[in-house]
Amino acid sequence: MVLASIQSSVLLSCYQPQPTLSSKRVVNATIHVPKHTRVGFSVPKIHARKLVEELKQKSDTTPLLEKNVSSSSSTNSEASVKLYAILEDVADRIEMHNNIGEQRDNWNTLLLNSINMITLTATTLAGVAATTGAGAPLLALKLSSALLFSAATGLLLVMNKIQPSQLTEEQRNATRLFKQLKSHIETTIAIGNPSEEYIKGAMEKVLALDKAYPLPLLGKMLEKFPAKFEPAVWWPSSQFQKRENKKSQRVKEEGERMGKMNGWNEELEMEMREVVEVVKRKDIEDYDRLGNIALKIHKNLAIAGPLLTGIAAAGSAFVGNGSWAALVPLMAGSLAAAINTFEHGGQVGMVFEMYRTSAGFFNMVETSIESTLEEKDLERRENGELFEMNMALQLGRSVSQLRELASKSASYRMEGVVDIDEFASKLF
Repeated sequence: MVLASIQSSVLLSCYQPQPTLSSKRVVNATIHVPKHTRVGFSVPKIHARKLVEELKQKSDTTPLLEKNVSSSSSTNSEASVKLYAILEDVADRIEMHNNIGEQRDNWNTLLLNSINMITLTATTLAGVAATTGAGAPLLALKLSSALLFSAATGLLLVMNKIQPSQLTEEQRNATRLFKQLKSHIETTIAIGNPSEEYIKGAMEKVLALDKAYPLPLLGKMLEKFPAKFEPAVWWPSSQFQKRENKKSQRVKEEGERMGKMNGWNEELEMEMREVVEVVKRKDIEDYDRLGNIALKIHKNLAIAGPLLTGIAAAGSAFVGNGSWAALVPLMAGSLAAAINTFEHGGQVGMVFEMYRTSAGFFNMVETSIESTLEEKDLERRENGELFEMNMALQLGRSVSQLRELASKSASYRMEGVVDIDEFASKLF
């Protein structure tokens, strides 16, 4: 239509006998004909309307997306806030245990030096009294020696009751375990997306550590001379409890268990079972034996020290009644100083606590492996390769060395050999 209108206008201009100026005007009028072409280009307006409608629909759905994102971010931020609060408490406990550990280490040094000085001074006075004739000087020396031996006996009873060296070791262990928990929480925060179950578990671990290594001395102090050696327990009871298998009807068949799922396979399970057997037969039994020996020595030394200073205090009253009367306080005082130095200078209580903690570590390894293997749903277990690596590092071995230990234990059992000639751990 446009072309036809242009052609007709041109033909009319050619047949009109008008001057050149008027023809130019006609030509100028015909030049404006393309204005009709604008009508043909109104189609993009339809696309514009569609674009507007699509944008409007997207704008309507955007608040929903923003709401979902904000809700998920708020959930994560709330969990992170809780973890940061637990992290602050853990850092505070680390500082407290560290400070109190240093204080109790100072107690051990100061009490040891003070009691030894008192005991040796009383022994010296008893010896001088034996060479002094009857009279007021002899009575003064005897009373001074008896009073000093009595003071040493009282201080030894208090010191042996609280065992500062053992308390110091408890605070060291608590500091180390709280630092380990702090590092684990920081790693979880860095990875992101902490769950409510993890937050609950972290709180239970903090409370379990508080119970295992209490700060106060009165009422909650750990028994320093238990009737039987028992390993330390610093993990919550729910950490390794037997989990109910809710998918028992639809989880793996035996053939599926042979395949690798979540890093687990039959070979790795057999390896972990052999490691547990070695831990039970060698490491746990050995530390139970050493712990019982340390406990007996600990008890005997704690009794012998105050007993000897008490005998020396009583013997000081008989100094001057004969040449042999002075031997009792002299011998008892000297032995008391030597035993006190061996017990508290050698930190026998610290050694006992070290065995108790080491035995607890191997119990934790045993419980961790057994509880993991008892979980039939492989997807709910920790990744098998990661679990194997962690066990190897905790026992001071590489992954290949842990596998060699398991194969060696299996071969020994097939040959009928009960005890393997190697410990599971290379750290303790």
